[in-house]
Amino acid sequence: MKKFVIAGMLLAGMDGFAQDDSTRSSLTISGYLEAYYTYDLARPSHHNRPSFIYSHNRHNEVNLNLGFIKAAYQKSNVRANLALATGTYMNANYAAEPGVLRHIYEANAGIKLSRRKEIWIDAGVLPSHLGFESAVGRDNWTLTRSLFAENSPYFETGARLSYATGNGKWFLSGLVLNGWQRIQRIDGNNTPAFGHQVTYKPNDRFTINSSSFIGNDKPDSVKQMRYFHNLYGIFQLTDQWGITAGLDMGAEQKAKGSNRYNTWYTPVMIVRLSPAPKHSIAVRGEYYQDKDGVIIATDTSDGFKTWGYSLNYDFLVLPNALWRTEARGFSSKEKIFVKGNEPSYHNYFITTSIAVAF
Repeated sequence: MKKFVIAGMLLAGMDGFAQDDSTRSSLTISGYLEAYYTYDLARPSHHNRPSFIYSHNRHNEVNLNLGFIKAAYQKSNVRANLALATGTYMNANYAAEPGVLRHIYEANAGIKLSRRKEIWIDAGVLPSHLGFESAVGRDNWTLTRSLFAENSPYFETGARLSYATGNGKWFLSGLVLNGWQRIQRIDGNNTPAFGHQVTYKPNDRFTINSSSFIGNDKPDSVKQMRYFHNLYGIFQLTDQWGITAGLDMGAEQKAKGSNRYNTWYTPVMIVRLSPAPKHSIAVRGEYYQDKDGVIIATDTSDGFKTWGYSLNYDFLVLPNALWRTEARGFSSKEKIFVKGNEPSYHNYFITTSIAVAF
């Protein structure tokens, strides 16, 4: 999901809106490319990873996860971003969008509503306000995305009203959206979706975030309201040790007008050690329960009840180039995986990638 960008790389200069530079403007062109190779020990002949994986999801082939070119324009009271992208991430996450919309990674414009306060309204295709992980791999603590991120929106389309305090400690926003990770509404859906985000960052080492989504992602004729909350904290305890912990919880009506709900939840924790400036190691543990198949359908009696675990190593080759390797596994209560031609409780794979920002 989605939000942490290294200053001076992908969004250079985005912290300068508060200055009185109405006579000056800035146009920044930047880019990002992440190539990867994944080997799945199940050796799927069709080369596709399990259907609930949307990033780095091709087996036994060198491929591009995400590559984009971005133009960012900013003045004291106006800002705009346009990024066009390609890669297996785009193929998987934008499969429901028609035509050229499948290549729009970001496209939004914003106006500052107050001369003295950081109050903005932005509209268009925006990065998701849910979760701590971004599609931009080098901004995350692990190479692959957590189940937490893969099965909630990476992007959203709508309007966002936001306010940031002058000391940078608080960020608040309210959103009106087209749906759950959609650019174009599905046919027959005219139900507005809403969201909120509150982020508290008392200093550079600690971040606490609460975000939500309320809406219907089906045609109005079979309307099922969905309620979703995302909570996470990022704690850089020392220069070497950091912890990120999060919890997603969701509920969706069983049927139109029903007062009964299907629920799902997923906790995740990542511990990162940086023993030297160019090296880091991250360990992740996670669990995803969706017994009614709202987000991940399995056609099994117990639904999707899966543990995930991974070990990640990063080497910062250059300030803008990162080489990563990760070993990861899933263990499920049901035989929802396939190994060879046989059902399996487990899935194991290893991924390596090179990410460059410019």
